[in-house]
Amino acid sequence: MKPAIPSGTRDFSPWDVAKRNYIFSVLKETFERYGYQPIETPAMENLETLTGKYGEEGDKLIFRILNSGEFFIDFLDEYINKKYFSNRSRPVSFKESFSNITLDALKKYLNTYNIVLDVKLLSSELTKFVSEKALRYDLTVPFARYVVQHQHEITFPFKRYQMQPVWRADRPQKGRYREFYQCDVDVIGSNSLLNEVELLQMVNEIFGELLPAINFSIKINNRKILKGFAELIGLKDRLEELTNILDKSEKTGVEKTVEELREKNLAGESNIAQVKQYIEKNLTASGSNEKIKYLQELFTGSPDGVQGLQEIDFVLKYAENLNIPVALDMVLARGLNYYTGVICEVKPVAVTLSSSICGGGRYDDLTGIFGLPGVSGVGVSFGIERIIDVMNELNLFNKLSLTVSSSKVLFVNFGPAEEKFCLPLVSTVRSAGINAELYPDHAKIKKQFEYADKKKIPYVAIVGSEEMQSGMITLKEMKTGEQKKMTVEQMIQELKNSL
Repeated sequence: MKPAIPSGTRDFSPWDVAKRNYIFSVLKETFERYGYQPIETPAMENLETLTGKYGEEGDKLIFRILNSGEFFIDFLDEYINKKYFSNRSRPVSFKESFSNITLDALKKYLNTYNIVLDVKLLSSELTKFVSEKALRYDLTVPFARYVVQHQHEITFPFKRYQMQPVWRADRPQKGRYREFYQCDVDVIGSNSLLNEVELLQMVNEIFGELLPAINFSIKINNRKILKGFAELIGLKDRLEELTNILDKSEKTGVEKTVEELREKNLAGESNIAQVKQYIEKNLTASGSNEKIKYLQELFTGSPDGVQGLQEIDFVLKYAENLNIPVALDMVLARGLNYYTGVICEVKPVAVTLSSSICGGGRYDDLTGIFGLPGVSGVGVSFGIERIIDVMNELNLFNKLSLTVSSSKVLFVNFGPAEEKFCLPLVSTVRSAGINAELYPDHAKIKKQFEYADKKKIPYVAIVGSEEMQSGMITLKEMKTGEQKKMTVEQMIQELKNSL
């Protein structure tokens, strides 16, 4: 068998983990400085918890988990009985008919009782029967479920952060994986737009530290603005389809966007001009103020649009006061059904990766799905793998002097007597807070030195017969080759001073 991993997943070697842990540390320090607390939720959720929250396309990307046991045989037996023997008694069940259940046995049973299976219906029913759980698609929906279940244990507004992997059955490509880490930070139980401003502060601080060598763009919009525009052109009931197309318009261009609207019968010719003007204004406006003025004139009769503009104006003014570089993007949609207000997205500039590396928004009633209505929340999510890809491309990790956790001193192993003598010494060094190890085999000293060199262990402790008799240790610095004889206490002090 040739070893391989599933498409869209990756192994992380020690240096990869060091890079990821560095980013985690920057996020964690920032989150906690702003008063956010950590939580964790299970890797799997009940399927019904996840479905219906991400839109039709999102639901298709959920990784379902098969139930354990001979579920197919049990399901088939139950399905046949319910579908074909509901009004007559069944002489014998399919499951009881054969001790060795094979495809031929199934065909024989179906022919005996004149049963014709509806494959399409069977497949639909089977999916529900064989899978009751799924891997989490994101961290926001599990967080909403958590809040409802633990509502009497937490203090509102509840400020939490969460750093765990999520899974999506997506088509793997550069910057897009099937298993990846998300780092979410949310506040729930408050309607204040100051929460949006605070999140943008954190986003700006974090990327100012992680990506100092390049510019990054922070764009915001409001789902109410998109809703208002959909109402204006008569597409209130097809909001999701419209926003998905608008969201791609910067990449596809105006003409292709209009062409797709026509193909899907989303806009009549009378509204095509408005759609084109809307997209072109987003591309050509000199700044957020010009866009807001345009939208104010557009939304004179739309309560949703007007409210969305007021919220955006508030956030933009506070962001400007705090020197946060935020711009209004009128087509930004964030294609998740649960967003209801301000949304944001961060993209790197001047790198090959064009996908967002951070995004989020306001969700007014996500907890209502789980029985706790009227609890508004807002949050953003950081895509760790994409951030790593960007930093790798720009060689930013090389400037950080990252280190992989390793031993600071290796004790050479000359044989049974020496290893027995060295074990208590190694324990003493470790008790002093210094990473240390004893080479496990009685190998040639050259091989042991090569091992220390490859693992970048800076010191080697040599304890042979002479050292055992004198009670001294020969400490060799690998970089310079310098050797000194000293007691274990002196060696500990030497290591602490040098490290």
